[in-house]
Parts: sequence; C-alpha cells; structure tokens
Amino acid sequence: MSVSELNTVDMAEVLTYAYELGDMINASVEVADYLYWKQAVENDPGIQALINKLDAKKELFEETQRFGHFHPNYHSAKDEVSAVEAELEAFEAVVRFKVAEKNLDDLLFNMSEKIAFSVSDTIKVPSNNALPKKGCASGGGCQCG
Repeated sequence: MSVSELNTVDMAEVLTYAYELGDMINASVEVADYLYWKQAVENDPGIQALINKLDAKKELFEETQRFGHFHPNYHSAKDEVSAVEAELEAFEAVVRFKVAEKNLDDLLFNMSEKIAFSVSDTIKVPSNNALPKKGCASGGGCQCG
C-alpha cells in the first residue's frame, strides 16, 4: 500500500468521525433549543413584522452612514434602528432565541477549539466573541500570542 493510499484511508475515517460528531451535535439539547426558538421567531407574525421594519430602518441608516455624523438624518436613523431593536427585545421568543443561538455558538466554538488544540495549541480558532479571552489574531499587538 502506498503512502497516498494510506492517507486516503485515514481521510475517509476522519470524515466518518466528523459526520458522527455532526450527528451528535445535531442531537444535542443546544441544537434542539436553537431550532425550537428559531421556529417560534419565524412563526410569530408580530416578530416578523418588526424584523421587516428593522430591515427597512437599517437600510435607511446605511444610506446615512456614507456621510457619517455629517448626514442630517444620521442620529435619527440610528435612534430609529435602536428603537425597533428594543421593541424586538420585548418578545420572550427573541430573547430566548438569542440565548439559544449563543449557547449553540459556544458549543461549536468549544468543539472547534478542542479539535484544533489536539493538533497544536498555537492554532487560532475563530470566534464570534467581540472580546476574545485568548489570542485575538491581530498580529500580537495585545501580546496575546
């Protein structure tokens, strides 16, 4: 058996394990919770109306961002986006969906980190966290790595 054949067999095994891991994650409480609240948000006409309203307000705000603070409607457009976001936060389904989304993101990040660090602890794992606890991957300015 050649080296390339050996690598192919190993890759097939790795892919099999990856699919098994994916199946386990899909069967997790985090995924079930996320899907439940996602469906609740999608099926609530009040929430959907506010999401459409938010999209329209964001579009108006993006138009003002070209000129930034100098645009006469910049601050009012920004305030309107914030007001609609606050209206959305009043819905329990939206709040729970965001929590479920964060929990699922944390699960996936932790799994990615464990896989990456099993190869090398210098591998950087991307995160959705705006304030990373570990290296920020910005080139060492924060002296994290």
